[in-house]
Amino acid sequence: MKVTKTYLNNLTYKINGAAIEVHKHLGPGLLESVYHKCLAHELELRGIQFISEMSVPVNYKGLEIRTDFRCDFFIENIITVELKAVEKIPNIDEARLLNYMKLLKSPKGIMFNFNVINLFQEGQKTYVNSFFADLPE
Repeated sequence: MKVTKTYLNNLTYKINGAAIEVHKHLGPGLLESVYHKCLAHELELRGIQFISEMSVPVNYKGLEIRTDFRCDFFIENIITVELKAVEKIPNIDEARLLNYMKLLKSPKGIMFNFNVINLFQEGQKTYVNSFFADLPE
């Protein structure tokens, strides 16, 4: 299968739908770990392949560095997803997601903050990078 921008956009739509379903049932105010388990279940119900709490490899000039970096979800080996349940997402968490995307060669990333009233309007942000820019439509 050839990855295209259209394919990634359609997959993003499905991931957003799964997250909205979780938020609709639980609402704001719970721990991130609860949302994580529920989103994993919702992704499974929808047949979306993912790795949960995947170790993010760091390669520095050919040197493999062991780290404790873990992305919340790596979906279909192409989209990096991070979850939060906070009042406001700190800039460092956005920077971490962008670095995970770069290290995983992931063209798209999604940050969900479940501690909001309306997940789609306030709690979801999508990121793209140069890997995305280089994909065909």
